[in-house]
Amino acid sequence: MYSLGTGRQWRDIPKDLPPRGTLHDYLARWIDGGTLEDIHHQFYMKCREQVDKEASPTAAVIDGQSVKSGEKGGSALILMGTARGKKIKDKKRHILVDTTGLLMHVLVHSADIQDRDGGGIVMATLFGLYPFLVKLFADGGYQGPVFQEAVKRSWPV
Repeated sequence: MYSLGTGRQWRDIPKDLPPRGTLHDYLARWIDGGTLEDIHHQFYMKCREQVDKEASPTAAVIDGQSVKSGEKGGSALILMGTARGKKIKDKKRHILVDTTGLLMHVLVHSADIQDRDGGGIVMATLFGLYPFLVKLFADGGYQGPVFQEAVKRSWPV
């Protein structure tokens, strides 16, 4: 059995696969070229169709969560920040799901960016992926003109 929780996944790749350097290079190319996002989007639409839903959702739910993080681990590109009102260093993730609970998009950034600003970034990165999305459910952290303007720019309905 192959375990993903070892902390050294690249060393535990099954022997019948190419060398880890080769796999890592392909993965980096797929991430940089947007291939992984394309694969996720295609699987996402197929999963929706399997539960008798249209491929593109009409409603979604967005929420943010502060996540404690240590000095080690994680992407070097994601700088840690201090969440408002908290004395801990952490990151924040915004998750967008459809009404069936399927993951549509996730964004991770430093915690010093407020929900309304991070939510605007999430919506801007989705431009064109879900053309029939007309309703967005969000909590109070996403209120205000900053987030509303970002949504209007992303979905000029």
